[in-house]
Parts: sequence; structure tokens; C-alpha cells
Amino acid sequence: MKITTAVLALALGAFPFTIGNVNMSLQHTFTAEALGACQGVSYINGKAYLYGDREAGMIREYAVAGDSLAYTQKEVLLTQDGKDVINHPTGIAYNGKGPTFIGNSIRLNKEGTAWKAVIYAVDWEGLLEKGTLDGNLLKVIEDDACIQGTRPEYVTYRNKWYVATADYGNKANEVRLYDPQALLKASKTSDKGVLFKKFTCGPWVQNIHFIPEKDMLVLIQNQIEGRKWRFTYLNLSKSLEQGRQEVIKVIDIDMEDELEGFALLEGLTKGIAVTSSRKANAHFMTLSWQ
Repeated sequence: MKITTAVLALALGAFPFTIGNVNMSLQHTFTAEALGACQGVSYINGKAYLYGDREAGMIREYAVAGDSLAYTQKEVLLTQDGKDVINHPTGIAYNGKGPTFIGNSIRLNKEGTAWKAVIYAVDWEGLLEKGTLDGNLLKVIEDDACIQGTRPEYVTYRNKWYVATADYGNKANEVRLYDPQALLKASKTSDKGVLFKKFTCGPWVQNIHFIPEKDMLVLIQNQIEGRKWRFTYLNLSKSLEQGRQEVIKVIDIDMEDELEGFALLEGLTKGIAVTSSRKANAHFMTLSWQ
């Protein structure tokens, strides 16, 4: 399996590129069943949560068991009164302190030029206990500040929490930071006080993952639309301060399917990458830092 470091000066424009101190290797691949097309993974309170778009948007809880995941038999349907609400979940922003947000990115035409992006504030503990959104959906916010889709993730900047999100397309892509308390009160992300800062980024961002110990934001990307794996490590603070992505390292992995999500587990050396494939859709990754 070929893993390469890519210099993206032509593909991404004149963004700075420096060799970073992280390397990734794929260790073990397995199948996480009954997710539909898996759309992402979050690691919360010692459990891995894989989410997908089966017959309805849904989340499954897993315990980490060696180099695999063990399904705990806990499943959440993202429905309310039996109706599919978050049909295409694309991000879970959880930090255990502020409100929890789940994204929904809906393609409205086959060309991908029209999207509807919505962020939902939820009661995370209630959601896990009830197994549905009934009684646990706190607020619906239209992400109209987005360019193409939404994928919320908590980050910290100057010792304050923000909800970051990014666009998927290949034109005018941005990473945006929203104030979580303002977001919770808003009806749309263009409301005054919601958007804090933003910066431009490269194309085909399926999800994002923050590494607070390194002040790094990882863009989980496709190399081309809907295919192949790319992990772009950014210096978050510098990116926000200069208004464009400050690339630390780009790691391309020679896999042909659609990379959708990635999350570190406990510590900085082991993570899980997921794809939209129905089989062989979950992958344990090893990271090394120098």
C-alpha cells in the first residue's frame, strides 16, 4: 500500500507548505455493519461513534477492542416522531462542556451545485438514552453561511471553544468558526455574532478533526471528488490569523474509495478512518510524531 506526501502548490493555490512531524500508516481494515454509507466517526468518552445514512440517519456506538471495534448494541436513529430528520449526518461537535451539534449536508441536485446545510443542537446524553431525537432536539439552525455542506467539530483558539466547519466543493472552500452559544440561539449561521473567523482551504473536505495538543486541524479529504484519501494537517492558529490554510503536512494514501471521516482515540498514536463503502469501511491507523 503506497503512502505519499503530496505538495499541493498547484492544486490548492499558493498556500504555504512545510514538511511536518506526523506520519500515518494503515494497520487493519474491517467492516462496520448496518451503517448505510458511513459518513464519519467521533471518539467521545471512551467510545467510538460511527454515523451513517442507512434507511434513516443513524449513529452506532462501539468499544475499542484491540485493533477492531465491538458494537455495544447501542444505536441512535436520528428521527423525530418516526420521521427521518438528520438523514445525512456529517459531523458531531461534542466537548462535554458546551452544547452538542450534529451536521446535516444534503445535496439538492446531482451536479452538487445546490446544497442545504443544517446544524442541529441536541441533548447528547438524552439522545444516547432515548435512541431517537424525540425530546432531545434542542434547536435547528440553517447553516446558510456555508458554501457547500456543513461538518461541525469543536476546536479551541486562544483558550476559547468554537464550532468549526468546512465546505466540500472545489471552489471558494472555507473553514469557519462559529461561537457555540451564539449558534445555539441563532436561526441561521449568518445571524449577527455567530461567525467568529474563517480561512480558505483546499477542496473535497469530507470532515474535520481537531488535535488540541498540537493546535492542528486535520482536513479529512478526497484527492478527487468522491474518491481517494487525503489527510491535510493545518496549523489552526496560523490559518485563522492569515485567513488561509497554513499546511503542516499532506498525507495521501493510495486507497480508491471515498474517505469520509477520521478520529484519534486515546492519545496521539492510534486513530480510526472510515469510508462510505459497505464493506471494509473502517480502518485502524497508526500515527507517529517526531
